Order: sequence, then structure tokens, then C-alpha cells
Amino acid sequence: MASPVLIGFLTTMALIAAIGAQNAFVLRQGIRGEHIVAVIALCTVSDLILIAAGIAGVGALITAHPDAMTVVKFGGAAFLIGYGVLAARRAFHP
Repeated sequence: MASPVLIGFLTTMALIAAIGAQNAFVLRQGIRGEHIVAVIALCTVSDLILIAAGIAGVGALITAHPDAMTVVKFGGAAFLIGYGVLAARRAFHP
């Protein structure tokens, strides 16, 4: 059985190494040289808020209230659809 430290390290590396939507956005803005400080600040603050919320047990709170879970699901889906539409628009009309 692997130690908790090793599991934590590997999990962290998997999260950092993966190029997700946020990382791709930051890289794209950096390459373009547009709003670099604002993008970095916004991404940093949003990550800190989400990490703090996760540590504080927001997941358990949402799970305890099924209606909140439904709102979170549809809110997340709406965000992803909107982000996808914007990305498709940029791809077809650069």
C-alpha cells in the first residue's frame, strides 16, 4: 500500500500537469500578451476560493441538500456550454 504522502504527491502532480481549460486560457493570454496580470490574479483568487470552499466542507453541505446539488449541476452545465460556444465561435471566426 502506498503512503498517503506519495498518493497526495501523485494526485497533486496529476492536477498540475494536466492542461485544462483554465491553464490553456492562461497560456493563450500569456502568448498573446493580453491582460497577463489580471488573468493571473483572477485565476489565483478563484483557485484560492475554490480550494478554501472544498476544505471548509462545501461539498458535504451541497450533498446534504439535494436542491442545491441540482442548482450546482445546472449552473456548471450552463457555464461549460457557454464556454464551449465561445470557444467554437473563436475557432470559426478567429
